[in-house]
Amino acid sequence: MSYSEKVLASLKARYPFQPEFLQAAEEILSTLQPALDKKPEYEKAKLLERLTEPERIYSFRVEWVDDKGEIQVNHGYRVQFNSAIGPYKGGIRFHPSVNEGILKFLGLEQILKNSLTGTPIGGAKGGADFDPKGKSDLEVMRFCQAFMIQLYRYIGATVDVPAGDIGVGGREIGYMYGAYKRLTTKYEGILTGKGLTYGGSLARTEATGYGLIYFTDAMLKDRGDSLKGKKVSVSGAGNVATYAIEKLYELGATPVTCSDSRGTIVDENGIKLDVLKQVKEVERASLTRYAELVPTAKYISVAEYPAGRHAVWDVPVDAAFPCATQNELNEEDAKALIKNGCKCVAEGANMPSTIGAINQFLKSGIAYGPAKAANAGGVATSQLEMEQNAGMTSWTFDEVDGKLHTIMTNLYENAASTATEFGVKGNLVLGANIAGFRKVADAMLAQGVI
Repeated sequence: MSYSEKVLASLKARYPFQPEFLQAAEEILSTLQPALDKKPEYEKAKLLERLTEPERIYSFRVEWVDDKGEIQVNHGYRVQFNSAIGPYKGGIRFHPSVNEGILKFLGLEQILKNSLTGTPIGGAKGGADFDPKGKSDLEVMRFCQAFMIQLYRYIGATVDVPAGDIGVGGREIGYMYGAYKRLTTKYEGILTGKGLTYGGSLARTEATGYGLIYFTDAMLKDRGDSLKGKKVSVSGAGNVATYAIEKLYELGATPVTCSDSRGTIVDENGIKLDVLKQVKEVERASLTRYAELVPTAKYISVAEYPAGRHAVWDVPVDAAFPCATQNELNEEDAKALIKNGCKCVAEGANMPSTIGAINQFLKSGIAYGPAKAANAGGVATSQLEMEQNAGMTSWTFDEVDGKLHTIMTNLYENAASTATEFGVKGNLVLGANIAGFRKVADAMLAQGVI
C-alpha cells in the first residue's frame, strides 16, 4: 500500500460520516503519489497527514430573531485548514446542507486552488445551515450580525479573510462587514466581495465565471481549438453561471442551458443574458419566471429529470460547464455528454463531477478542466481585492480583469506543464493537484513541525 493510500484509508476510518470530504481527499490523494515518490521528504515529514487535517475548526451556535419575534437557532462553522503560504482565505456558505464534512471538503480543495493562483493565500471555508431564501432583508441582516458576533474573534486582514459563496452575495457580505466594523471598530479589508462604496473590487462579481472561460480558452488553444462557434451547456444560474455565459458570448460560443434548484432551461436560440440577470439578480425568482418571459425556452422541472441524473447534461453540446454545486454531474451524465459529442468540460462549481464522471472524462481524452484549477478566478480576484484594500487604492475594471486573465492563463500553463513533467500530458487533474500541493508542502517543510 502506497503512502497516499495509507493516509486515505486512515481518513476513511476516522471520518466515515463525511462523504464529501472523503471524496475530495480521494480525488486529490490518488494523484499525488508520483510527487511523493519523487521527494521522499514529504512522507518522512508526514505531509499528507498534516495537509488533510485542518489547523483548527470553530463551531458555534448562531441565535437570531425572525420577523415574527421568534428565536431561531442555527449552526455556524469556520474551518481554517492551512496557512502555510498565506492568511486563510475561503468563502462563507449559507445553505441548509452546510455541515462540517462539506466545509472540510471545500477547505481542502481551497488549499490547492489558492496555491495554484500563485498568490499568497491559504485555505479555509465556513458557513452555516441558514437558508437566506424566503427570508426578509431584516431577517438576513439579523442572522448575519449574529453570525459575525461569533466569527469576528477568529478573522482579520492578515489572519483569515472570508469571501462569499452559495447563499452569500453582496447583501450578506455588507451586513457581515457592518457587524465586524461595529464589533472591532476597525475599517479593514476583512471580507472580500464588498460593495464598491466600501472597499470592494470591480470585476469581483464576474471573476469566477470570467476566469472559468479564460482557463477554458487557454486549454482549448493548447489543443489548437477555440470556443468560437461552439454550442455549450451551463448549469446553475448564480454569479458563476451568469458571467460564464456572458464571457462565452464574448468569445463566440452559444450557451443554450442554465438551471437552478427547481429545474432547467433549454433555449436553443441561446440563453438571453438580460432576462437571466433580471430574473436572478433583480427579481431573485425561479427559472420558471425565465420560461414565462421567453416563450421559445423549454423548462424541465426537477421532477422530470432522468432518474439519478441531471437534465442539463442530456442536451447535445460541444462543451459543458457545471457551475451549480457539488456532485451535480455523475458517471452516467458524463457518458451522455461524451456520447452526444461533447469535447470539453470545465468546472465552475466546487467538485461538481463525481469520481466516476472524472474517470470518464480522463478516459475519453476530452479537454477537462477540474474545479480547483478552472474556477480559481473568484478567489484570485478576492486576493486582488485584498491587495487594493492593503494599498488603500482602487483599480479599474480592465486592470482587475487583465490581472485575472493573466492569473488564469498562467494557472493553466502551470497545471499543464506539471502534467507533462509527470508523463501524463493533458491530465489536468494530476497536473493541478501536484502543482498546488508542491508549493504548500514545500512551505510546510520550511516552517517545521508547528
